[in-house]
Amino acid sequence: MKKIISIDFYYQNLRHIPLIDVRSPGEFAKGHIPNATNLELFTDEERAVVGTAYKKESKEKAIEIGFEYVKPKLSQFITKSFEIAPNKEVAIHCWRGGMRSNAFADHLVENGFTKVYVIEKGYKAFRNYVLQFFEHPFNFKILGGYTGTGKTEILHSLKKKGQQVIDLEGLASHRGSAFGGINLPPQPTTEQFENNLFYEVQSLNPKLPTWVEDESRLIGNVAIPEAFYNKMKEMPVYFLEVPLEERAKHLVANYASFSHDKLADAIGRITKRLGYDNAKFAKEELEMRNYKKVVEITLVYYDKYYLKGLQKRENSKILKFKIPTVNPEETANFLINLFN
Repeated sequence: MKKIISIDFYYQNLRHIPLIDVRSPGEFAKGHIPNATNLELFTDEERAVVGTAYKKESKEKAIEIGFEYVKPKLSQFITKSFEIAPNKEVAIHCWRGGMRSNAFADHLVENGFTKVYVIEKGYKAFRNYVLQFFEHPFNFKILGGYTGTGKTEILHSLKKKGQQVIDLEGLASHRGSAFGGINLPPQPTTEQFENNLFYEVQSLNPKLPTWVEDESRLIGNVAIPEAFYNKMKEMPVYFLEVPLEERAKHLVANYASFSHDKLADAIGRITKRLGYDNAKFAKEELEMRNYKKVVEITLVYYDKYYLKGLQKRENSKILKFKIPTVNPEETANFLINLFN
């Protein structure tokens, strides 16, 4: 049985079944549904040839060329599909037209699959669904504090204690500063970041609050969806005031083991913002392994930058709490107890 379904129907009823994305590897890498498995009909090169034939010759010629590419792979498609969906129930999608997904679905039905769902308008429908989702109201608790407060670690502690949490920096694979990409995997595309964020948020209970770290719109090279970001800015900030000395100790503990070349490069990238003399001083202190001094110099800039963003919020929505040390578990308990 083959059935055409909407992306909304898939998320309301079929999230539990395997999902196969039959687009090319390049399309998949740019952005994909987070739980999908890529089983491409065409390689990137083959797709380019088929697309050119469609535009310059005819649809029929494109189908003819496409079939020649696909024919040697047909048995392989069945084998891999059974590995992905051993229960013979699966959802399929392509880009938007449906030619690839429908052809693939027909092949599966002809070879023993009992239920095959084709998502109408494919990945494009999913992207529209994602962007519309971010327009919904959200119940956020925004966790704020200057660099070095340990906000990410606090979020992780909150999650362990049963709180709903969205780790934006984790999804972005970046800590949100010039030093933020060191020793982390490459960042996703902004499109994939949005997809992953949607996947995380839609799994949460909308009736319960969700903790989110206060962020700039850009986290490294990826951007928080505008509608989601605007809703973050409307929410109260639970601002943790941790002494500079404690924050510096925390940052030294986290960054001192990193490559000196990478740390120096990061300082170089913010030379203009730090000021030439401060940047030069920071690099000299780095060479002498005086990490605490390096941190103190750079925090002057980052504290000013964060304060500038904070001042754009209404004062009544900034709730300040003095926290004596960077202790994620204790701070998580403190935040939870605020609402008990």
